[in-house]
Amino acid sequence: MHPIKNFEDLQHTVSNAASNFTFAVTGKTLSRSEINEINSINSASNISDRIKAIYSNGCILELQDIDNQIFKNNLILIDSLLPEILSNAIIAFYKNGIVALSDISNQLVALNPLKYNQSLNHKFYEHKLKRFLSEVALGMMPNTIWTGLYDGTEGYLIVKKDGDVICYHIINRNLFEDYLLENTKMETPSSTRHGFGQLFIKNGDLFIKLNLQIRFK
Repeated sequence: MHPIKNFEDLQHTVSNAASNFTFAVTGKTLSRSEINEINSINSASNISDRIKAIYSNGCILELQDIDNQIFKNNLILIDSLLPEILSNAIIAFYKNGIVALSDISNQLVALNPLKYNQSLNHKFYEHKLKRFLSEVALGMMPNTIWTGLYDGTEGYLIVKKDGDVICYHIINRNLFEDYLLENTKMETPSSTRHGFGQLFIKNGDLFIKLNLQIRFK
C-alpha cells in the first residue's frame, strides 16, 4: 500500500518556489506609481488584494512560464495543457477567492478558458485536475523528474487528521481521484519565503509571480 499521511504529503510536495508561475500583466500599461501602490498593499490577504487591484486597473494576467523547468515538464508529461489549466486555477484562487479544488474545477468549466468543446459534457477540467492531484499524491514533485511510474503499489492508505484510515485499492482509482478533488484546497504560502507576489519589470514588460500551493482540507 502507498501511504499518504495526515493529508500533509500533498502540501509538502507542491509548496515551494519550484511551483511559482510567472504571469505577464497585459491589457493596460501601469505607471510606476500604480505599480508601487499595488506592491505596497500589505493587508492580511495581500497577494489576493494585489491581484484584484491589477484587474481593477484594467489589466489581466496571462501565463508566461513556470519557473522550474522540471516541474513544467512534469506537468506537460501528465497533460500538455496542464500548465494552462493550473494557471487559470491559480487566478481563480487569488482573484476570485475560490479555495476548494472542486469549486475551482466548476469555475473552469463555467469560464472554459481553454475553449474546449463542452457541448457533449466531456469533463475536461475535472478529469485533468484529478489526474494531476493523483500524480502528486503518488509521488510527483516539482524538483524531481517524474516518469509516470509508481512503486508497484496495490492501493493507497490515507491517514486523516483524526486518525481514521481510508484505503483505496488500485482498482478503485476513480474513487481515489474523486476523494482527492473533493478534499483538497489551495492556500497562500509565505510570499517572502517563496519569492512571489510582487510586480516587476523585465525587458520593459510587467510580470508577477504567483505560487501554487495545494493541501488537504
